[in-house]
Amino acid sequence: MWETLGTVRDLGRLQQIASVLVGYGFGDMVRRIGLAGALERAGRLLHWQDPQAMAHMAPPERVRRALEDLGPTFVKLGQVLATRVDLFGPEWIAELGKLQNAVPPLPFERVRPQPVEDLGAEPEAVFAQLDEAPIAAASLAQTHRAWLADGTAVVLKIRRPGIRDTVEADLRLLARLAEIVEAQAPDLHRYRPREVVQQFAQSLRRELDFAAECRNAERIAANFAGHDEIVVPRVHWQWTCERLNVQDFVAGIPGPDLAAVDASGMDRKRLAQVGAGIVLKMVLEDGFFHADPHPGNIFYLPGERIGVIDFGMVGRVSEQRRIQIVQLLHGLVEREAEAVTDVLMEWGEGAWEADETRLQADIGAFVDQYRGVPLKDLRMGAMLLDVTTILRDHGLSLPPDLALMIKAFLTLEGFGRQLDPDFDMAGAARPYVEKVLLARYSPRALLRRGRRGAIDALELAGDLPRELRRLLRAARRGRLNMQIEVTSLKAFGEQVDRAANRLTMGVVTAALVIGSSIVMNSAGGGVPSRWLLALGVAGFVGAALTGLWILLSIWRSGRR
Repeated sequence: MWETLGTVRDLGRLQQIASVLVGYGFGDMVRRIGLAGALERAGRLLHWQDPQAMAHMAPPERVRRALEDLGPTFVKLGQVLATRVDLFGPEWIAELGKLQNAVPPLPFERVRPQPVEDLGAEPEAVFAQLDEAPIAAASLAQTHRAWLADGTAVVLKIRRPGIRDTVEADLRLLARLAEIVEAQAPDLHRYRPREVVQQFAQSLRRELDFAAECRNAERIAANFAGHDEIVVPRVHWQWTCERLNVQDFVAGIPGPDLAAVDASGMDRKRLAQVGAGIVLKMVLEDGFFHADPHPGNIFYLPGERIGVIDFGMVGRVSEQRRIQIVQLLHGLVEREAEAVTDVLMEWGEGAWEADETRLQADIGAFVDQYRGVPLKDLRMGAMLLDVTTILRDHGLSLPPDLALMIKAFLTLEGFGRQLDPDFDMAGAARPYVEKVLLARYSPRALLRRGRRGAIDALELAGDLPRELRRLLRAARRGRLNMQIEVTSLKAFGEQVDRAANRLTMGVVTAALVIGSSIVMNSAGGGVPSRWLLALGVAGFVGAALTGLWILLSIWRSGRR
């Protein structure tokens, strides 16, 4: 299974992963996906003793602790999984949400060579003052406070040395692991491991590029030009690159410190409204939003302003998706089950296999329970969470961009209710929903869509005769082919191919044995006979090797 792993380093990391999984009681899964055999072939032996101490832990907690022990890449993976409310139940989301980036910082002398190389000089020559003690440390980077010559306070976000090589090795293993899990563990297929790993790899590689993070920050700052309620730190591009990020320091009250908010005299209700407006504008108007709004990335500033940092993980929502989101929210608020079902059928991957009638009945029952409930009492986050539960029950999952968006809404409502127990998420969303709907059906928008549709229709009409001519010409020449791929027959075809290979090698082995016997019986005295004898021995050796190959092939096939 794992023969394609290219480097000894990967095999060493593979052993660490398997050891941690076994240590947390996942030895059976390790055996099922073939890790044990791979490590034995690599000359390493694992002792399969699942610790009894892990027996009392619930599976979500064991997974979370295993991810923490596996290191930065897997901690990030757990954070991405915590956004997939459409794939995992609330107990899993809550446990994975406990994964934190906080790790012990490296001494500045160990990271110094990297900023020296990126800055082109010693940091002390660039900044008037630099604090070598980090103010924060995460799995991918650590941050240090510094001051420019004009007294401006800035933050240096320095990527951990060598972290990219570690991440790339882990991503190679995760990609291979996802393929094997889908092939060997059908009961885990509903979690879409390959899709999750692909989404995670894209997200993590983007986070490793600090220059891209700064471009994200500037894009959001531009979207909020003229809005003083949000503060996005200014980027100092002359010192920013892929491994180093230099931005203004945001001095404010950290998100979780509500006691400090009260002591400062800030209006909690106003802060909740401002935070809701920021997220709703990002998602519904701009289609570009901060996808990791955890407490460490939020600061409360005087004047009921909110500072937002760390734009490494962002979400993008197309115009069509935004319209669908608005239709979903409008359907939930107005208790229109059919509208909600239509959107979910559009979103749900694998929707063609779902029973639309049963899905609509479940949505109808869900929406009906809110009939008569005042708008201010609706819990939008809980409603979205219930919708994703219905999706899971019907074997449907959301595209990754929508999973990030729903997670952002859940986080937003959680923040809002911490600040203001009476926070009305549905009421806050309603003006934005109405604004998007009005903009969609404005005369200008209708004219633009009509013009675009007319142009597309004219282009299609113009291309149709040429495409039909090509089709007829291919049919006359016998080159019109129809390709139908039946994925269920692929494995059967591979089995037939392997069986044919073994049969061929068996015939070759038999021919070698018979031929070598004839050659050795023909060997008489004299010099030529020694060559015949050697040829016969070589034939027997070849027959033994091919026979051994056949036996090993049959044994490995039996294990699979």
